[in-house]
Amino acid sequence: MLRSCLQSALKLVNSVIGMAGMGMILYSLWMMRVWSKQIDGSGASSAPPWFIYTFLGLGIFLCLITCSGHIAAETASGHCLSCYMVFVFLLVMLEVAITADIFLNRNWEEDFPEDPTGKFGELKDFVRSNFEMCKWIGLLVVAAQALSIFLAIVLRALGPDHGSYYDSDDDTVPARLPLLRNQAHRTPYTAEPNLSTKNDSWNVRIHERFNR
Repeated sequence: MLRSCLQSALKLVNSVIGMAGMGMILYSLWMMRVWSKQIDGSGASSAPPWFIYTFLGLGIFLCLITCSGHIAAETASGHCLSCYMVFVFLLVMLEVAITADIFLNRNWEEDFPEDPTGKFGELKDFVRSNFEMCKWIGLLVVAAQALSIFLAIVLRALGPDHGSYYDSDDDTVPARLPLLRNQAHRTPYTAEPNLSTKNDSWNVRIHERFNR
């Protein structure tokens, strides 16, 4: 029961990461559509939109982590859980590095290349105007990642569930034993009538010969 509860909790927490990844994918697809319309309207060529591709790649990476987390939670395999923990830990380290660079470096915008789409600036303005909401969303995602690592560690310590296999084997053995016992008891009794009829027929023939 404890293992099944941990598996369900890991799937639930892992779904939060998947929802964040799906949101990033949808937002990057919308930005790509707006950017393609701007390019078609102006007719000018420019550098590729690195911000859109980076945002899309991060969303796909989060969705892949979610799929691997669901597989690891369902199988409770040590190898799958270890790979899942490594992926989530690398993602958390990347988020911590970006957050530290933003808060500790005043000129952090210079570390990123120029965005020709202007969506990077729009995202910064949106975060600044809705800082409280974005802060709580970011804390929720980071807490879900940390909790998923903790649940994966506990589930890996418990190991996969082998009890059902042994229970099924124990249940089938007693069901087969009475059949074998019944067959062992029935075999002598089934052979005795045949032997008695043969002996009676031989005795009758010998008696008739002596009478003649």
